[in-house]
Amino acid sequence: MTLSPSPAPLQRWLTGPRFSALPARDASCQPPALSFEFFPPRTAALEAQLWAAVRRLEPLAPRFVSVTYGAGGSTQQRTHAIVTRLLAETTLVPAAHLTCVGASRGEVDDIARAYWDAGVRHIVALRGDMPGGAPYAPHPQGYAYAADLVAGLRRIADFEISVAAYPETHPAALSPEADLDNLRRKLDAGATRAITQYFFEAETFLRFLDRAAAAGITAPIVPGIMPVSNFAQAAKFSAMCGASVPTWLGPMFEGLDDDPETRRMVAVVVAAEQVRVLQASGIDEFHFYTLNRPDLVYAIAHILGVRPGPARPTRGLPCAAPGGDTAA
Repeated sequence: MTLSPSPAPLQRWLTGPRFSALPARDASCQPPALSFEFFPPRTAALEAQLWAAVRRLEPLAPRFVSVTYGAGGSTQQRTHAIVTRLLAETTLVPAAHLTCVGASRGEVDDIARAYWDAGVRHIVALRGDMPGGAPYAPHPQGYAYAADLVAGLRRIADFEISVAAYPETHPAALSPEADLDNLRRKLDAGATRAITQYFFEAETFLRFLDRAAAAGITAPIVPGIMPVSNFAQAAKFSAMCGASVPTWLGPMFEGLDDDPETRRMVAVVVAAEQVRVLQASGIDEFHFYTLNRPDLVYAIAHILGVRPGPARPTRGLPCAAPGGDTAA
């Protein structure tokens, strides 16, 4: 016996909105360019985890990999050691984070020169955070803000320089407009591209691109993506950094506190949907905050069409819906 659909679902189908499928990739589509972020570990076990993550993601031939810098420059030596080891022992292109906090201009310049002498050609230039979450205060003899740091790096050597952007506005900014003005200053000072703080809804990034374009910003803006497998931890960190957590995200992880494998599967589904929508909108470059855990990022990269192999072109024809716009 064949059962007919109940009236409620049938009525929804007949009268509700229809959703088109995301466009499928084909042979004419170039996979997007990727970059990955790692952080310096504090223990031997975490050190092993970091290098396992590096080796897992290295075959995906990312455009570059960045290594973070702790609050107040607290991981300076570890960051330098990881970056130089990446240069010496892998095929990856490392980018070192460098901040304004806790050092004079001369000290920051010396660090930059040491990176250049070691063969590092890419810096992620950031204002940085004070230790312990204290309000930001520039060093009396230091670079006051990231735009000043970018200008200083340009005087030292011909670095490729990435800077931060905030789709939902930096928590310390006076207004969204002031935050965009600050981004423009960093780019005008010589930055190559902006990489965004993570966000959870594709529309957040796409609206930010519209605002940036209206403000006259034409440099590439790369979306920062953080796959979430620990929702409570992500919600806590998001509250501190100004990233909004959509109401639908929490229920996706309900009841999974003791089920890490299912959490990982949910995390891949959520992040894959986010990046596929962006890809369908013409975005052809992504920066992943890996948290030194490679498997989620590897799976999402596979869904995006990235496969292990030789280095690919850095920009190609994106897999976009008709009329899709590429990143600003």
